Amino acid sequence: MKTKEQILEIALRTINEEVEAASGLRERLDEDLAALVDRILASNGRLIVTGIGKSAIIAQKIVATLNSTGTPAIFMHAADAIHGDLGIVQPEDIVLCLSKSGNTPEIKVLVPLIRSLGNTLAAMVGNRDSYLARQADLILDTTVDREACPNNLAPTSSTTAQLVMGDVLAVCLLEARGFSQEDFARYHPGGALGKRLYLRVEDVFTVNEAPRVDEEDDIRKVIVEITSRRLGATAVMKGESLSGVITDGDLRRMMMKFDDFTHMKAADIMTRTPRTIPAETLVADALNLMKASNITQLLVTREGRYAGVIHLHDILREGLL
Repeated sequence: MKTKEQILEIALRTINEEVEAASGLRERLDEDLAALVDRILASNGRLIVTGIGKSAIIAQKIVATLNSTGTPAIFMHAADAIHGDLGIVQPEDIVLCLSKSGNTPEIKVLVPLIRSLGNTLAAMVGNRDSYLARQADLILDTTVDREACPNNLAPTSSTTAQLVMGDVLAVCLLEARGFSQEDFARYHPGGALGKRLYLRVEDVFTVNEAPRVDEEDDIRKVIVEITSRRLGATAVMKGESLSGVITDGDLRRMMMKFDDFTHMKAADIMTRTPRTIPAETLVADALNLMKASNITQLLVTREGRYAGVIHLHDILREGLL
């Protein structure tokens, strides 16, 4: 058994070795990366990413990152490719093959088949003298000095290097395309990240009623309105103009301050400068305003007129917290 100190020492050594492997990629970047980015941008096809073993797993992650940032990509397992899946590759596609050694049997079978199709073949490879590297049109060099594994066998540093190089490729393509926050939201409509970039107050607050009282209404009506609408607040109106807001906190403070409030009206306890937010505002911005103001609801306006209330619970329901 290892002691706690020994385990932490192993952990630190592993992190240091993998960081060193990733840092070493700086010295191996060359014109081939830029050329690959240019070819992908100019292509009307997809990027087919393939590999075997642990490299195949990294290839799947790279594909997921590319697809989510605007570059159409498909994963093709190298073993399956030579047993029928090679039909995935279409004439205008570019193929990126991941391999540490570049000499595995599956790669040696697959590469000539891809070459015969005439597609651009790029290699993310850890051995520039390998069969794959010699056959590739472009090389992304992910050579590492050694694996973090103490036996120098289990893919650790090498797969980290592949992962980093895949992110390098994705980010280069992302920036070259001018991929924006709005684009990101379009590809992530179901997640909290996407919602932060596209969900607007008007998409959320309309499920609520729009509590309102008049300045001249008595406190009883205010209490009934706040209680029945279940939003913890009500707008106070003067005609059709927004005049103020009363929250359940305002009611509690009133009861603590006055023994008799039966004669009081809404105008007597309302806040005359209510926090409002336009309906077209992003919900994420509404949340930030609530946090900054230490409140749980905002009055919503549409074209400058009171339209309803957005509550913190609405934002929780959308998963933005």
